[in-house]
Amino acid sequence: MKISAEGLSLIKKFEGCELEAYQDAVGVWTIGYGHIKGVQEGMTITRQEAEEMLLEELVEYENHVLNAVENQLDQCMFDALVSWTYNLGPTNLNSSTMLKVLNAGQYAEVPAQMKRWNKAGGKVLEGLVRRREAEALLFEGKDWSDV
Repeated sequence: MKISAEGLSLIKKFEGCELEAYQDAVGVWTIGYGHIKGVQEGMTITRQEAEEMLLEELVEYENHVLNAVENQLDQCMFDALVSWTYNLGPTNLNSSTMLKVLNAGQYAEVPAQMKRWNKAGGKVLEGLVRRREAEALLFEGKDWSDV
């Protein structure tokens, strides 16, 4: 499976695109659409580079989801999980209760488990609350665009 335009749209909406390196809510140097690998203070990129970095990196996150999930996924479920994993990382995916309930076939419980991951640096962040809500709605195949 590959992320769809819908999943890509969700990631872009919540990551935003910054062409100059900045420190995120927990102090990690970030650029483009949430790219963190090799980013240093003072770094700049073009919008085209940001697009290319995102598409290249998403292949890795698609594979993390495909390797971790043992059950069949609809496209919307896959997209939501790739977005969640892109934001939180594969270590959190693999250790999450969300993955455990998903792999147990308890699909209806996954959205609530997704929403639990709304903190950065121990603090609830409104942007993460909204993102998790959007991902939960997408997982269920519902419209998330107003979140």
